[in-house]
Amino acid sequence: MYYSRIIQREIELKLKTSGAVLVYGPKFCGKTTTCMLYQNSFIKLNTKQSIAMARLNPRQVLKGDEPRLIDEWQTAPDIWNQIKDLLDEDYRFGRFILTGSSTPNDKTDIYHSGAGRITTVFMRPMSLWESNDSDGLVSLSDLFDGKDDFEWKLTADTDLSHIAFLLCRGGWPISVLADKSIALEVTKNYWNGLFTFEESENERFRNKRPDVMRMIIRSYARNISSEASINSIISDVRQNNERQLDTKTFNSYLDAIKDIFIIEDMPAWCPSIRSKTTIRSTPTRHFVDTSIACRALNISPSDLMADLESFGLFFEDMAVRDLRIYAGALGGEVRHFRDNTGLECDAIIHLEDGRWCAIEIKLGGDTNIEAGAASLKRLDAKIREKSDERAPAFLMVLTAVGPTYRREDGVFVVSITSLKY
Repeated sequence: MYYSRIIQREIELKLKTSGAVLVYGPKFCGKTTTCMLYQNSFIKLNTKQSIAMARLNPRQVLKGDEPRLIDEWQTAPDIWNQIKDLLDEDYRFGRFILTGSSTPNDKTDIYHSGAGRITTVFMRPMSLWESNDSDGLVSLSDLFDGKDDFEWKLTADTDLSHIAFLLCRGGWPISVLADKSIALEVTKNYWNGLFTFEESENERFRNKRPDVMRMIIRSYARNISSEASINSIISDVRQNNERQLDTKTFNSYLDAIKDIFIIEDMPAWCPSIRSKTTIRSTPTRHFVDTSIACRALNISPSDLMADLESFGLFFEDMAVRDLRIYAGALGGEVRHFRDNTGLECDAIIHLEDGRWCAIEIKLGGDTNIEAGAASLKRLDAKIREKSDERAPAFLMVLTAVGPTYRREDGVFVVSITSLKY
């Protein structure tokens, strides 16, 4: 069974406008399965024999009916240069599709950026809309276009325990397709297989100790949805593992973790404020999928239910994942805002045409919703008074559970299980 992915629209567009498309992202997020929809021939570089063949004669593996799909291309990096040469000789749209779950071992083998020939698409795990866990009652696209006449849902159709399950399960297709009774175990298997590097073709991973990688990821998880500095995370690793870890070694491991697309920090939004207010630029620490953080700390749905404060931080991470997927479909990006007066906003979606919206992320409840709406209105007032930015297209409190409606002050309250792009 195949669940349609939002990213398909972008892949289709890139194939119509570029000679080659690189679809990259974490392992098992569905890259190959989705890209197989568009290929007329393919080769998978997932065995020693196929990798050796590709390295010996990369031009040969590119022969086949087009679009030609090369899965895990980074194991033979010269493929990139050969595609560039082939497109220089005969440029046609949609000739090649590349997929990869890590960056190349030796980036010096990539002798050009691919600009004008190879375009890139980042694929994340599934959002709740893609996994059929959201009814899509509210569309971000419609709200940006001023269409806010959606049907209000005044009674919740899910509870926090189900949200906790979705958060621990994650958006991995293998887990989404599994029966609920075993889905969490499938995600656990995924986590356990992330750090099997003994036979890796990439020396940067073979030289990394899995236990150290897990320590760093656990520290990241303890600082999820926060603006913790790198120094704070290093200190956390040392304190919780009684281990000396110098900055150089930490950075080396962090680069490897980024190379397999496990973490995805969110940069700050910096509007042009005409005042002495300082905009904080520290990124917010996030994961490409919250289930990784849960597995790193061995957190279960019942653990989240027993600690609502931590639950709120983990839920924010999952909400950011979905917002990034939805915003990407609209040609936008997601950032966070915080200034030195304490004014902050969990997520700012900024579109290419300059439109933007502000979103506060809460578990739910009248008190939390009221606090989120008040913060959004303060941000709106500040931007209108002291910035050249246009007014926000809309303000939203995004909740884990609860009703979906529009408040009298114009702020939308939307359950994450009612949101889509």
